[in-house]
Formats: sequence, structure tokens, C-alpha cells
Amino acid sequence: MGSKGTSDAGSGGGKSGRGIGRRGLLIGAAATAVGAAVLARDDLERAWWRLPGVEKPRRPGEVDYGRARWIEASPANWRRADRPDDYTIDRVVLHVTQGSYASAVKVFQDPAHGAAAHYVVRADGRVTQMIRELDVAFHAGNRSYNERSVGIEHEGFVDRPQDFTAQMYGASARLTAAVCARYGIPVDRTHIIGHAEVPGADHTDPGEHWDWARYLKLVRAAGTR
Repeated sequence: MGSKGTSDAGSGGGKSGRGIGRRGLLIGAAATAVGAAVLARDDLERAWWRLPGVEKPRRPGEVDYGRARWIEASPANWRRADRPDDYTIDRVVLHVTQGSYASAVKVFQDPAHGAAAHYVVRADGRVTQMIRELDVAFHAGNRSYNERSVGIEHEGFVDRPQDFTAQMYGASARLTAAVCARYGIPVDRTHIIGHAEVPGADHTDPGEHWDWARYLKLVRAAGTR
């Protein structure tokens, strides 16, 4: 098309056509530039930590929840971010480990595992944080939900209701209440969900034995203290 436009420039009758062609090209180029600028800005906003002198200070062992202890997950199982500034946090996703607390911590430290949650709650109520809430944990099996949620694992098996102890319910509810208060998340079943409810998920946890009514009541009570 460029060659044709050049040859048309020599004929008086082609002046109008040439003007429209150039205008279209200019508009198209401008639109492309604007689109590229928007994408570049979006990428820049989501990659703040790559810029020299911009990274937020992070102290080793720092936790977001005061009652948690810190054990770091493998960096291969999460992605560095600046939430909620780059991704809004509006969900809490509950999981069950299908194993022991120790086994969950071990696999979350394994770079080959490819997944980890922000927190693990033990049967006795011990809360361990393994990924900062700032960052995106690979826990939900759905990129959008990973980016917008905090993931909480619970020690036990979905088919053993006895694994869900009073200490676990209480500790997890206090943790979830703190997360909801921090990000303004409503305490309801739309915003506090199970892994099985994540679109595209192939998991069943926390399972039919998880007492949602009891749990939400505990979360609401913890939020008023």
C-alpha cells in the first residue's frame, strides 16, 4: 500500500484520496501508541518492585497478622506484588491441606510444588504465615482469584470432621476477621469462600463437613472485639 500511495502522489486527481489515507494511518498509529502506553503503564504499575529505589521496605520474618509466626514459602510458589495497590483484595479462600500441618509447610517450601497459601492453621490453633499478603500466592488454581484473595489452609482431611477442632475454627475466624477488616471485605459467603467454589477449581475443600454457619458467626464475633 505504501508504493501505491507514492505513485498516486503524482496525479492531481489523487490528492483527496492521498489525504484520507495519510489521516487514517496517523489515526491508526496514534491509537496504537495510546494502547501501547496504557499497557505499558499498567505493566509498570504492577511491576513497581523492579524499579530501582521504589520497592517497599520488607523486613525478614515480618508478618501481617500479629498472632502468626513466619515460615517462608518457596519463591517459586508465589509472585511478588504490591497488593492492594496493584490488585484489589476482596476474597478469602479457605483450603484443607489433605494432610498434616508439617506436610503442608514442607510442600509450600518445595519449589517444585508450584502452589502455596498465605497462611496455614494447625489443629491446635497455631497460625503460620508463609507468604506476605502483599504478594500473590498460587493457591486457588485461578489467576484472577489468586491476585484478589488471601488463601488460608487448614490442617486435616475433608472427610474427617473431627479434624476441624474448636481451636482451629476460632484461630482461623480471628485471622479471617483481621483480613476482612484490613481490606474492607464483607463477612459473607460471597467473599469468604471455599477452594471448591473458585471458578475452574478441581478441588473439593473445605468439604461438606466444614461448618460455614459456625465459622461466619465466629468471624463476625471476632470482628467486633
